[in-house]
Amino acid sequence: MGATDNIRICVAGEGAIARKHLDGLARIDGVEVVSLAGGNAADTEQLANERGIPAWSLDLHEAMSHGVDAVILTTPTQMHASQAIAVMESGRHVLIEIPMADSLADSEAVVAAQQRTGVTAMVCHTRRFNPSHQWVHQRIQRGELTLQHLVVETFFFRRENKNALGKPRTWTDHLLWHHACHTVDLFGYQSGEQPDLAWAQQGPKHPELGIAMDMTIGLHAPRSGALCTLALSFNNNGPLGTFFRYICDNGTYIARYDDLVDGYDKAVDLSGVAASNDGIELQDREFIAAIREGREPNASVAQCLPAMRTLDRLEQALNPW
Repeated sequence: MGATDNIRICVAGEGAIARKHLDGLARIDGVEVVSLAGGNAADTEQLANERGIPAWSLDLHEAMSHGVDAVILTTPTQMHASQAIAVMESGRHVLIEIPMADSLADSEAVVAAQQRTGVTAMVCHTRRFNPSHQWVHQRIQRGELTLQHLVVETFFFRRENKNALGKPRTWTDHLLWHHACHTVDLFGYQSGEQPDLAWAQQGPKHPELGIAMDMTIGLHAPRSGALCTLALSFNNNGPLGTFFRYICDNGTYIARYDDLVDGYDKAVDLSGVAASNDGIELQDREFIAAIREGREPNASVAQCLPAMRTLDRLEQALNPW
């Protein structure tokens, strides 16, 4: 593919995250969204019309037939692995919304498909790309900060099976395989180590949804001794989202998505950290750049596999029988 050729994208999914990717892609030169693959006809058609996407379908293979070079999967978690493998086996590049799968075996199958096909395959581990976390990462890399304790709160209020747009979901979200995945990967990325110790406990399961609504996770980095403490809840009726407190040898910093403050809530200047202040746009930029340059992207499926191994260990701790 030439450096000046447009990369033609199919976005799969018509929900809130698909919209965020479409926002980011609109700000990247040399990218053209040519088709949309959805699960609900009315919503998919409406989104395609809103965004000027020329083709839409409820069939991913049909949506890929419009000269598509790469696919961004924002579909339900349970579909990620099979769809990603199908995209790669068609010879197209793929960016998979987090997580790449909801089991270690399926994650390993995704990585094997990338190795077999040689295409660019990346996961939306957005925390690697948020300017707030990049600022911390750059200082750790330069030896200006040493991580001692990453304390994270992931809080939502989801007692009904609805998405971020308030619409009913056809699938059930999961605290461990989706939301904890962000932090487990980030801890390894920022510490430069994979945890040797990993423990978890969960509260009662929702009687209809069948998932734990509250969870705590602890991780330990073997060389540095750094800790990660993660609390997750779908029962939190208050400010929603994920908040990361970096307790370091030379300061404390709190990351709230793309924003960063110090331990006294004073804003940290993030100007010049990256080409954008939008973490989703930045990860999409990395995906496009890796395709153009023929290189492994940051957050490639292979790089993200260790986090999936840790999630598998945590699942075994939560469900020992």
